[in-house]
Amino acid sequence: MNQKEIQDLIKFVSKSGVTEVEIEEKDFKITIKSESKKQKEEKTVYVQQPMAQAMPQQAPAPAPAPAPAPQQSAPAPAPAEAQGGGDAAKSDDDKYLTIKSPMIGTFYRAPSPDKPLFVEVGDTVKAGDQVCIIEAMKLFNEIESEVSGKIVKVLVDDATPVEYDQPLFLVDPS
Repeated sequence: MNQKEIQDLIKFVSKSGVTEVEIEEKDFKITIKSESKKQKEEKTVYVQQPMAQAMPQQAPAPAPAPAPAPQQSAPAPAPAEAQGGGDAAKSDDDKYLTIKSPMIGTFYRAPSPDKPLFVEVGDTVKAGDQVCIIEAMKLFNEIESEVSGKIVKVLVDDATPVEYDQPLFLVDPS
């Protein structure tokens, strides 16, 4: 099985509601387990607590910082311009396509610390272009864009954990 087939299988399992799939061939065995929404919510709370204890200075600081900044900057121009300006900002984000993480792992913007980034804001990508790497279980998976356009925003910091289906990049298709 290649990486694309595994990613498609993971997507199928997550959407179908099946809780476990196991495939075994001659020299290859894969087991994919899914959880109910209730179990995911309970697990998310459980996973976030140890992370917060292990990295108390890192985990809380980045999470609140990005969230308030856009919320504060969006309402500020709205009264000055008009309430239509705030709606225009929301519709601007709606026109962008999102490149999402196909798996859980650690997000990297470059192949190694001394190499250039795969993509930067302003770069044009086309479907099939490599945009990042996600490390999962000591394997570095090359993530390719499924859309074409211009990178408008990078939504994840380098070397941070990402979840399945988490938005990574915003792309302007025009």
